[in-house]
Amino acid sequence: MERTEIRVFDTTLRDGEQSPGCSMNVEEKLRMAHQLDRLGVDVIEAGFPIASEGDFAAVRAIAAALRRPIIAALARACREDIERAWEAVREAAHPRLHLFLATSDVHLEYKLRISRQQCLERATQSVTRAKTLCDDVEFSPEDATRTDRNFLCQVVEAVIEAGATTINIPDTVGYATPAEFGELIQILQQRVRGIERAVISAHCHDDLGLAVANSLAAISQGARQVECTINGIGERAGNAALEEIVMALRVRSDRLPYDTAVVAKELYPASVLLSEITGVGVQPNKAIIGRNAFAHEAGIHQDGVLKNPLTYEIMIPQSVGVPDSRLVLGKHSGRHALGLRYEQLGYRFEARQLDEIYRGFVALADRIKQIEDYHLLDLIGSGKAPAQSTISAPEKPRAVAASPPPLNDTAVPPLPTKSGSKPDLPHFPRAPLADHHGEQEDYLWGV
Repeated sequence: MERTEIRVFDTTLRDGEQSPGCSMNVEEKLRMAHQLDRLGVDVIEAGFPIASEGDFAAVRAIAAALRRPIIAALARACREDIERAWEAVREAAHPRLHLFLATSDVHLEYKLRISRQQCLERATQSVTRAKTLCDDVEFSPEDATRTDRNFLCQVVEAVIEAGATTINIPDTVGYATPAEFGELIQILQQRVRGIERAVISAHCHDDLGLAVANSLAAISQGARQVECTINGIGERAGNAALEEIVMALRVRSDRLPYDTAVVAKELYPASVLLSEITGVGVQPNKAIIGRNAFAHEAGIHQDGVLKNPLTYEIMIPQSVGVPDSRLVLGKHSGRHALGLRYEQLGYRFEARQLDEIYRGFVALADRIKQIEDYHLLDLIGSGKAPAQSTISAPEKPRAVAASPPPLNDTAVPPLPTKSGSKPDLPHFPRAPLADHHGEQEDYLWGV
């Protein structure tokens, strides 16, 4: 199957930074930009130069430092914005001016207070001006998905004629559904004269939780650039998450014949760096890079993953830069995972011993959210599992007869590799585990 390259436009440093509490200074933006470069994104939207002196300085610094990717600067459709943006990116090896102007009637009437004709004239004039400064000009009709289709086509056709090389279609308020957004991309291709001279882009917000789905729908209908952010950060509910789009295309290449130049192993490092810089983490169950994305507590799942990770993991964690899967010990865990953890701590048990310890483990797990290693050690502190009525969650581990290796983590060590080899374990006597069959297991801001 012939595969098509999709350009990844990262707007973490512009739209993403507009998330409450996620502003970054010049140094922080530059650090993040270098990571985005390592990640291999095609376009970095470095900021909105007219917004502040700091944003201008950050865009200029990034434009000077990074030579591989396209460096874009956002501007409203007015001369002052355009000239300020150009001043910020003019030293880039590959500069781009990204202009936006709202086109929906609700924005024209209540925000801009201009007519459709005035909007059309302003869009055309601004692109014409930008084109005298920079060959690479992107135009976004803000709130495109709530814009009259005929007027949207009229605006897009006019700005392409004026020289726009990329037409970005923003679902600014996250209103569209996938079928609807895909249909909009089709309409533009069918009705807009000269559309073949421009790259169609998609910029989706996540107000209804559909940003990634809408982005994939746009790609399937001919969009060849997708705008997204690390961790999905952005205005309100955020933007389409870069990591989710990239890995959806990669994991489901059988249905989605598209490629990106993104280096997937840099996804998790990018996520971690962004969280470190902004102080805003991601929810544990966030797809691809959340803490629980490759964690398993249910016994049935743990048993399957221990036998073959493919039973419950559709990608290996290392493929996105996550060190490894984690087995979390809790009330849903089974004997197989419990036995493995004890083995990694240096203890081995016969089937009957493990059964006795497991009963104590389940009783304890019903009372606390997650079992740590010192809980496990306490369960065997007297040489056998304590009676259920005496089980407690101690402040620290009690001494045990055999000194286990230092406990410097609370996560289960790396699982066996695909080849079947196991991680290094403590030097304690080991025996095969018993086989238990059948067990549970904002207007300044843009698009």
